[in-house]
Amino acid sequence: MCRRHACHYRVAVKIISGGQTGVDRAALDVALKHGIDCGGWCPAGRLDEFGRIPDEYPLRELETGGFTERTLQNVKDSDGTVIIHPGQLSGGTEQTVRFCQELRQPHELIDASQFSPENGAKLISDFTHKYKIEILNVAGPRQSEWADGYGYAFRVLDRALNSIRSKSTRLRQATARQASRSKR
Repeated sequence: MCRRHACHYRVAVKIISGGQTGVDRAALDVALKHGIDCGGWCPAGRLDEFGRIPDEYPLRELETGGFTERTLQNVKDSDGTVIIHPGQLSGGTEQTVRFCQELRQPHELIDASQFSPENGAKLISDFTHKYKIEILNVAGPRQSEWADGYGYAFRVLDRALNSIRSKSTRLRQATARQASRSKR
């Protein structure tokens, strides 16, 4: 469990990211808001573009290595990756896609120039359901590369987690009804 908020329900997804400013940080903040498990790997020294990642984010530091090694480790440790971007892939965001392709890792691209937060959330919810994602890596540009990235990613992921929670509840209820009928 993440430390900041109490868990009001159980969501069968853990969110991981590298803790960079922007999209990565939004992913961790949404997980903390919902009280779900979160984490991931960050570079040695807990580096982000402005200095040091705050300790409130439960990230594991690589012993050696920087942003590229962190990105690779998070892709490896997840069941699938969601890449949220503003329409143009570059830098570490583009590297994340390459790592997913090289490792044949399921991944979903959410282009903010093409999808509203509601539609982006549906893509994420469908993606996690289709691939039975339990550990979801979230990646995208840092704040200096996409100023609106944090806000867009937060809205999309917040809606996606609400949808995943709702689907999970409906599945549990359907399973309970089916079990009840089979006892008759």
